Amino acid sequence: MDRAQLADFLRTRREALQPEDVGLGRGPRRRTSGLRREEVASLSGMSSDYYSRLEQQRGPQPSEQMLSAIARGLRLSLDERDHLFRIAGHNAPSRTARTDHISPGIMRVLDRLQDTPAQVISALGETLVQTPPAVALLGDQTSFTGLRRSSIYRWFTDPQSRSVYPDDDHAMHSRIYASDLRTALSRLPGDTRVQSMVEALLVESSEFATLWADHVIGDRHEFKRIQHPELGVINVQCQLLHDHDRSQALLVFTATPGTEDAEKLNLLAVIGAQTLESPSVRSRPPAAASGNGGTGGVGGPASGS
Repeated sequence: MDRAQLADFLRTRREALQPEDVGLGRGPRRRTSGLRREEVASLSGMSSDYYSRLEQQRGPQPSEQMLSAIARGLRLSLDERDHLFRIAGHNAPSRTARTDHISPGIMRVLDRLQDTPAQVISALGETLVQTPPAVALLGDQTSFTGLRRSSIYRWFTDPQSRSVYPDDDHAMHSRIYASDLRTALSRLPGDTRVQSMVEALLVESSEFATLWADHVIGDRHEFKRIQHPELGVINVQCQLLHDHDRSQALLVFTATPGTEDAEKLNLLAVIGAQTLESPSVRSRPPAAASGNGGTGGVGGPASGS
């Protein structure tokens, strides 16, 4: 680990970012060149003290999870992310079709949607980052590990995950999830994680096994109903913005202006997740990072299911 290079690289990238680049207000009294340390720490999901110590060459060696969070917070490109890993004493992550690194372009769009339910999801339905209204709408989806990171896997193995949708819609969503997994299998040939998920679901879910045998493919629904524990059923439209290689997508939930559904989404944006948390359907949020980095609800894979 090269502490001096790491500190200098973090500082220069922080100073190169402006508040407007990450969806923050500049304010009348800002004197800092670029972002403040506490702002980068917040964007990266860690304590200000932890991040500050890295810039001051007195912090511990960051884990790969923490480096990924910092790369996301600083809106680094893939080349910059790889450099960050190397000077911090780690091998650069392999550039496979499945990656948790979110492109700066998608992050810039997400930065401007902080008052809208939106999240970045992988082809396997792993939620990588959410806006506060998305957490309020669907619950925190970023804290799962292993196969449970995938909303597809949770849908067929965890009955609680289905509480996000009305009972009458469950069969439709089952078909969508099975279709999305088959699409991921064809787009990511040789990906052992996709194959492992298929094999696990064939054993654990008879419903999935039936749908898989039927070769369900291409099932898409732009509109869906979300069952919120406090606000009731919300009719939303799902808009998708895919990354260039379609390995990730930005999923945005909207409602027709002037309707009761739109008013409910606006309420989520105002209140956020603070008072709308319900233990029965919301997952526990990840702990604030002090040295460990910090994707139930159901958000759906990159088809918007």
